[in-house]
Amino acid sequence: MEKKTIILDSYKLLWKQISSTLMEILKVLVFLLFFTMESCIILQNLRPMFHMIPFSVLLIYFISLYNISKTSHVYVVDFTCFKPPNCLIVPYTSYIEHARMLDFFDDKSVSFISKILQLSGLGDQTYFPPGLFYMPPKSGHKEAINEVHMILFSVFENLLSKTNISPQDIDILIVNYSGFCPNPSLSSIIVNKYALKEGVKSYTISGMGCSANSLAVDMARNIMCTHDNSNAVILSTEILSTGWYPGRERPFMILNCIFRVGGAAILLSNKKQAKNQAKYKLLWTLRTQGAFDDKGYYSAYRDEDSSGITGVRLNGDVLQVAGDTLRTHMPVLGGRFLPLIEKLRFVRSVLMYKRSKEIYIPNFRRAFQHFCFPATGKSVVRETAKRLKLGDRDMEAALMTLHRFGNQSSASLWYELAYLEGKERVKKGDKVWQLGMGTGPKCNSVVMECIRPILGEALIGPWADTINTCPLTIP
Repeated sequence: MEKKTIILDSYKLLWKQISSTLMEILKVLVFLLFFTMESCIILQNLRPMFHMIPFSVLLIYFISLYNISKTSHVYVVDFTCFKPPNCLIVPYTSYIEHARMLDFFDDKSVSFISKILQLSGLGDQTYFPPGLFYMPPKSGHKEAINEVHMILFSVFENLLSKTNISPQDIDILIVNYSGFCPNPSLSSIIVNKYALKEGVKSYTISGMGCSANSLAVDMARNIMCTHDNSNAVILSTEILSTGWYPGRERPFMILNCIFRVGGAAILLSNKKQAKNQAKYKLLWTLRTQGAFDDKGYYSAYRDEDSSGITGVRLNGDVLQVAGDTLRTHMPVLGGRFLPLIEKLRFVRSVLMYKRSKEIYIPNFRRAFQHFCFPATGKSVVRETAKRLKLGDRDMEAALMTLHRFGNQSSASLWYELAYLEGKERVKKGDKVWQLGMGTGPKCNSVVMECIRPILGEALIGPWADTINTCPLTIP
C-alpha cells in the first residue's frame, strides 16, 4: 500500500515538474527562434524592416511573462527574536527535581520525562514562563496573559526600535499562536497597547502549530498583493502557561518536555524604498495540506486523557506523518527552484520506478544555500535531513536552536536564521529556505533571497552570549 501511495503521489506531482520544465524549454525555444530569424534575415540580406518580426516575437514574450508574474516585491526588512531573562532558565536537573515534587507525577512519569529530555536534544539553558516555576505550576488565564505581555510586548518594541518605524506606520498586523485563545484576541491586545492606526488590518491565527509563522508570511504576502505601499508586522509565539499537562499519560507528556518560551517579530514591506534597508526579498511561499488523511489528522491532537485532563496527544507515527507530508510538498517546491538537470533526474526516476523501485531525491543544495527547518526535536530534525539527503552543516542551525532555546514552535525558524546571521554565513545573493510543519498536518515553505551584506548581528541578537561556543556536538 505504501509503494502504491508513493507511485500515486509521484505521478500526481509529475505534471507540475513537467510544466515547470516546459516553461524552461519554452524560454530556450523563444531565444532560439529569435536568433534563427535574425540569422536568416542577415544571410538573406533582407530589408531592415524585416528585423521587426523577430524583435516583435521577443517583445510579445517578455510582455506576456511580465503580465503573468506582475506583482510588487515583498521584502523582509528585519526581524527580532525574544531573549528571555536568565531567571527563567530551566536546567535539566532542576526540571527533574521539580517533577519529583509534583503530586500528579509518579516515579514512572519522572523516569519517562527524564528519558525524553535526554533524547530531545535540548540543553541546560532553555526557558520556562514564570507561571511554571510555581509548585504546583500555575497555568491559568492570568499567567498566560502575563506571558503574552512579556514576550510580544518585548519583541514588538525591539522590532520598532531596530527598524526605526512607529506603530502608526503599520498597515497589516498578524499574530500567530496555537493553544491560547483569549478574548479580545492577541492582535487586539497589540492594537490597544500601542494605539495602532484605525485602518490597520489585524489578523489572529491559532491552532496551526509549528507551521503558523510560515503560514502568516504567506498570508501577509497575499494581502500585500492587493495593498501596495504597505508595512506588515508578524508576531509569532507559543503560550506555554495554558499548555501544561498535569497528568500521567505518556502521549500527552511529551510537549511538557520539549516546548520552551520564545517569540519572533518580522517586518515585511512592499514599499519601493524598503529595498534599500531590507535584508531579504521574499521570493515564494508554498502551502500543502494533509488534514484529509485521518492518520495524519490525529497524529497530534488536542484531547482529554482517560482522567478528563486536557492536553495535546502525540501519537507514535508523528515522524512517519511528517515524512509523508514532506514528500508531497517537495516536488512542488523543487519544480520552482531546482535547476533543470535535477528536475530531469527526478522525472526519469518516476518513469523508471517500476524497474528501479527508487525515487530520486534532488540535491536541494543546488537551489538553496541555507536551511531553517522545524526544531521540533532532534529525531525530527535528523529525519528531515535524511529525507532530503542533507548533511550535518545544513541541519546545524536547527540543532543548535533546539539545544540552546528548545522547541519554540513556529518562532524557531527565526532563531535559526538569527544563528546563521550571527555566524555571518548569509551572503548577498544566497537563498534561504524556511520550512514549517505543524498539526493538521500542514507543510509550509518560505523562500527568501539575501539582498545586502549582513554583519554584526551576533552582537545584538538572541545568540549574543553563546554564538562563539557553537556548534556543539549533540550525541
